[in-house]
Amino acid sequence: MNILVSDGTWTGLLTCIFEIYDRKLGQVSIVTQKRFQPDAFCSGLFLLPDENKAKRVWAGLAKRISRKALRSLYSCYLSELIGIENTICEFVRLAFKMQESPELAFGNPAVLQISQVDKMVHREKHRMEAFIRFQLTSDNLYYASIEPDFNVIPLILSHFRSRYADQRWLIYDVKRNYGIYYDLGTVSEVVLNHNKSSTENRTTAFHEDEVMYQTLWKDYFKHVNITERKNVKLHLMHVPKRYWKHLTEKTG
Repeated sequence: MNILVSDGTWTGLLTCIFEIYDRKLGQVSIVTQKRFQPDAFCSGLFLLPDENKAKRVWAGLAKRISRKALRSLYSCYLSELIGIENTICEFVRLAFKMQESPELAFGNPAVLQISQVDKMVHREKHRMEAFIRFQLTSDNLYYASIEPDFNVIPLILSHFRSRYADQRWLIYDVKRNYGIYYDLGTVSEVVLNHNKSSTENRTTAFHEDEVMYQTLWKDYFKHVNITERKNVKLHLMHVPKRYWKHLTEKTG
């Protein structure tokens, strides 16, 4: 068994796939450096991400599968599920082996899993687009914190860039400790330094009118809610409790 260890990035994964073909490796397992556990019987081959090799793999795939299938592979990578790298690798091998695209060959376990995980990730993407609540800071920046099940920030970027093009905003994934910042022109990736004092004084960082806006939103949400038609089970299906702490109407 050949164990290839990547740095965990998308480029790193595609680099591993390139090396599989370049080195003519047979049975292979791809694992991220974070999850790699060496033992006395096998040692992993650590591969640095190579942009050129990754582009060659991606270009080759683009000639064999549809754009939808390409997006599905990337979405599955963003799921961060254990072993998803090997599922993606198996799909890629099928793509280069078969005459036609394997994306509809659901009898194959790898193809079926790619389809299922892709749906899960995009369900989370749509939830984040609906559930994100911005708060106005004292320096006129709209800030929102999220904790999605999957790493969907790369998938929601274009939605918020086009919808909120006239204001500065920052969407931060507190679970993965990174976010995206829009400065009215471009979107860039940022990492914040959190400490106890900043957490304790976070209310002072928001605009003086923010409390009033939140109160108005809570009042609106309360008055449009029809108590007689309340269906808790259905509500939890659409808005699971794990999202509530980041929803203005559910706090306080």
